[in-house]
Amino acid sequence: MSRKETVVLSPAEGVPPQVGPFAHAVRFGDLVFVTGQMPTDPATGELVAGGLAEQAEQVRANLAAVLAGCGLSWDDALQVRVYLRRFEEHFEEFNDAYRGWFAGPLPARTTVGVTGLAVGALVEVDLVAGVPSSAEPIKG
Repeated sequence: MSRKETVVLSPAEGVPPQVGPFAHAVRFGDLVFVTGQMPTDPATGELVAGGLAEQAEQVRANLAAVLAGCGLSWDDALQVRVYLRRFEEHFEEFNDAYRGWFAGPLPARTTVGVTGLAVGALVEVDLVAGVPSSAEPIKG
């Protein structure tokens, strides 16, 4: 049976500091579960300025940094979960931003509306990625 491996990254690796007791990612077998990323700047830990488009771009960058820290890329994403604070207002705008996240086949996705997110964010995204059989063990 596989053992759970946790990954905690630093702002120097392009990932915002943790705001709670959690790992940035957990690998179990051939799956990596990436903690929901907020639209916070890794250098400051503060919410980025702007609206949903700017926040979605920062979330994308933060997720990409966590994936890279695990030796993975967007192509390895299997399932994406999106949480929008203003679902009806931001669903299509988020889709416009999201279309550019993947060059290859799209992963499965769920999008839900929520009543609130940490740090006053408009969007949070988590994901599950598959580890290719040729991948090296993740660092952690």
